[in-house]
Amino acid sequence: MATLAQTAAAKTTTPVSKPSARLVSLDAYRGFIMLILAGSGFGLAVLKNYPDSAWLAAQVDHAAWEGCTFWDLIQPAFTFMVGVAMPLAFARRAAEGATNREIFKHVLSRAGLLIVLSNIFSNWGATGPLKFQLINVLCQIAIGYVLCFLVTRRPFNQQAITAAATLAGYWALYLLFPSPNGPFSQYGNVGAVLDLNLLGYNYSGYYTTLNAIGNGITILFGCWAGMLFQSQNTHVEKLKILAIAAVACFTFGFLLQPFNPMIKRLWTVSFTFWSTGWVLLMLIAFYWIIEVKGHKTWAFPLTVVGMNSIFIYSLGQIGIKGWLDRGLAGFTRKFALFGDLGIIPHQLVVLAFLWYACYWLYQRKIFLKV
Repeated sequence: MATLAQTAAAKTTTPVSKPSARLVSLDAYRGFIMLILAGSGFGLAVLKNYPDSAWLAAQVDHAAWEGCTFWDLIQPAFTFMVGVAMPLAFARRAAEGATNREIFKHVLSRAGLLIVLSNIFSNWGATGPLKFQLINVLCQIAIGYVLCFLVTRRPFNQQAITAAATLAGYWALYLLFPSPNGPFSQYGNVGAVLDLNLLGYNYSGYYTTLNAIGNGITILFGCWAGMLFQSQNTHVEKLKILAIAAVACFTFGFLLQPFNPMIKRLWTVSFTFWSTGWVLLMLIAFYWIIEVKGHKTWAFPLTVVGMNSIFIYSLGQIGIKGWLDRGLAGFTRKFALFGDLGIIPHQLVVLAFLWYACYWLYQRKIFLKV
């Protein structure tokens, strides 16, 4: 990953460099990810009932424990894009006259708001006692956002050393405090033990708060990509560097897997590299088609969603998406004439309504940000 930003290394000693034009490819990429998430994988999970298509159904669900599916790449893609946007956004603020101190205050306030919003979402509709959590994607972004801001204030070689040391320390933590079933088992791993002692409970799905470490490195990788986009390199040079970084990530992820299992729920080191490889491949595709080839018209529906990603995410978190799903089912009957496959066109109808809500805001230049 280090090669991703080496050509822009000089810029990292002056973190708030000149502002860059808005990347349409980044908005489109973000919109692509959010549409898949909001559309519940387009209802493709129903294909598990059809042996010939069961492989596709598996891609819209998380791996049971070890392994990596397309659905496991949703959060890494989103958090990576947070990282890409960071140097671009900071440069714009600096161009408006903001100092590093003022930008840091903004980072802290934004992170605090994300944690509050995340806990409102996680406790929305709860009938029991309220639970404080740090596992929701917004909380994970908040933690990584602050840490990556601090790291990227340093020269690039120090950033790379920090990233390597963090990943090594994270790996060592599991090895030094293994559960009886092994360091990376579902039960009793060091992350689960810490959550039980600090929070008083464990998250469902075997997730742990320590995920924020691996997730933070994913955000940092995104920051390096953002620095690369700020550089004076040509499109071809940027794509070559991104491609080299993707190959490096795939290689590290594959070679580490026998020793460090690929587990998204723990965001292990091997998963961090492997998922970043796929995220980079998707970024390369969007950047090449939109920024290099100039084909932007087709991406408009994605851009509409990408520019209001927090809005469409919130609709799912507070139950509006579920309410819309149930309400529209009264009209679509979930396309019962197609049998259980009717859930696929029904989800597309629900997604169309969610998209139009984003479009309505887009037309009025209303963009919800945290």
